[in-house]
Amino acid sequence: MQNISEILFFVIFLAFISIILVIDLGVFHKKSHIVSFKESLFWTILWVSFALGFYLLIITHGELIHGIKNLDELSHIIQIYKHPVDISGQSYENALKLYERNLGLEYLTGYLIEYALSIDNVFVMIVIFLAFGIDKKNYHRILFWGIFGAIIMRFLFIFSASALIQKFEWVLYIFGILLVFTGVRMFYTRNKEDKVDTDSHPVVRLASRYFSVAKDYKGQKFFINIDGKKFITPLFLVLLVIEFTDVIFAIDSVPAIFSITHDPYIVFFSNIFAIIGLRSLFFLLMNAMSHFRFLKIGLSVLLTFIGVKLLVHSWLEHIGFQTVHSLIIVVGILFLSIVLSLLFPEKEK
Repeated sequence: MQNISEILFFVIFLAFISIILVIDLGVFHKKSHIVSFKESLFWTILWVSFALGFYLLIITHGELIHGIKNLDELSHIIQIYKHPVDISGQSYENALKLYERNLGLEYLTGYLIEYALSIDNVFVMIVIFLAFGIDKKNYHRILFWGIFGAIIMRFLFIFSASALIQKFEWVLYIFGILLVFTGVRMFYTRNKEDKVDTDSHPVVRLASRYFSVAKDYKGQKFFINIDGKKFITPLFLVLLVIEFTDVIFAIDSVPAIFSITHDPYIVFFSNIFAIIGLRSLFFLLMNAMSHFRFLKIGLSVLLTFIGVKLLVHSWLEHIGFQTVHSLIIVVGILFLSIVLSLLFPEKEK
């Protein structure tokens, strides 16, 4: 019955996200236009509110995710996903409260990590749009359809990684090494300017090999017909590049959240809420990136911390390191990098 309940909850979650996205594109963004700062702020607040609302759902009805109905089922779930919760000697009601409180912290910490790492993704997206000369009024359309691809790829990545971790726990150490390497590399390349070669990019070369590209097309369609022949447009090329970029970022961000929780559903939920909020965050930060000079350093420290946490997770569990400690450290790193950026802005050249 647990599997049926998990699938039902998962389907309802995906249906909710799909409805919201369809309303977003079909009603509020039916016509392509340049998204203003005010509009992006509204959508950012809205998506963050949805994410926080889901947090409230978890801490009050978290048992619905796995269809938990009694103490034995709760103990089974805690054991499978290695939640740091001790329910020995507790009644079902008290044990459930402890479980839901920890589950909420895991979700919130994972969401903050993914949302923070998405900021670095925004840097790259801006460079991609500028390199391909995409009209600003088409930014939202590309990012919207990019989300659908990202949801599918994250689903496959997250649940495949979860299955590997449950069968081979040493995979966590590989994730840890990868994150430490990425964090150190990000620190040393923080001042390097991101560049995209629109002609030699591997995605562009691969797509151009199999499809005809209408290079001079300036509209908002992904496919067009010219003299009875189908062409892909530069917008579709950029969409493919964005999807490819998201896969690269997922290699870092998904293992990062597995350092907080082994529950693939919590990893997926936190990922999706952060991803769908990425579009509005993109427009919100598009003209404000230069004001956060220490943010890349903060993100590199964050990735390194998460990597080290994965490498020494057994020792941390032994000394009583809890999910709330991870949340405090994550918030502290992000808060400090933002505050330092505002207190010590970069001097104008």
